[in-house]
Amino acid sequence: MQILRTPEERFAGLPGFPYEPRYAEVGDGLRMAYVETGPAAGEPVVLLHGEPSWSFLYRHVMPELAAAGLRAIAVDLVGFGRSDKPAELSDHTYARHVEWTRALLLDALGLSGLTVVGQDWGGLIGLRIAAEHPGSVARIVAANTGLPTGDIPMPETWHRFRNAVLKAPVLDVARLVQAGCASELGEEVLAAYDAPFPDERYKAGPRAMPGLVPITPDDPAAPANRAAWQILTTLDRPFLVAFSDGDPITGGMAPILVKSLRGAAGLRHPVIKGAGHFLQEDAGAELGRQIAVFVTST
Repeated sequence: MQILRTPEERFAGLPGFPYEPRYAEVGDGLRMAYVETGPAAGEPVVLLHGEPSWSFLYRHVMPELAAAGLRAIAVDLVGFGRSDKPAELSDHTYARHVEWTRALLLDALGLSGLTVVGQDWGGLIGLRIAAEHPGSVARIVAANTGLPTGDIPMPETWHRFRNAVLKAPVLDVARLVQAGCASELGEEVLAAYDAPFPDERYKAGPRAMPGLVPITPDDPAAPANRAAWQILTTLDRPFLVAFSDGDPITGGMAPILVKSLRGAAGLRHPVIKGAGHFLQEDAGAELGRQIAVFVTST
């Protein structure tokens, strides 16, 4: 496996993101990055981003959690942010991403009693970890995400996105993030989303991820996701569904999660107003407050 590592100078002067990066080895010769804030003894809240963003996405969420006395830990998935980047599309599989992230959270950081927050691919990975290691998880938050098994068709909007990512000669990461936001992002913010990827060689992760989503019942990841669904439907961990009101890709999953999961019953599930797919950009402080209330009241 050829592994690329983004030069640290690419991350100089990130707007509103002063956190010092920390690193841990997760196997396969890979190093994963994360940042954290809040009291070290606070309950851990793990923030998992999706495609094609990185932990920078949570910069408006983290202060709200820290102010509530929580330990906010924002992770860079392998292939994204400051984490190492396997250079071939074939290096990236759903199972590997679940295992790499599990190794960081449970082995390297030794977390327990954690709240898993997942958006986009962060949910596809985080929900699997929660289902497969429920003894380490106290709560779950799903924000514009799901756990596809290939048994229900994906929306046409998603197929257009998938094809665009796979076929683009040059993958414009910042443009993809902007397309998923309801608000207009400034030049410094757009540059921050481009920062992890000096050139096309570094973009195997963003290019690979859409193709790893199970879209047919016989997809290699479908059985594990079905098994995770079976566990999550009966798991008694509190489960918050915090979706935006403007996500054409995952919006239809919110009522399914609320209705299907035992841990979601009896909770007030907020709808984040005026936000798109990347609700952390459009309404990050509000999302952070909703997560903080959920964690401190359950």
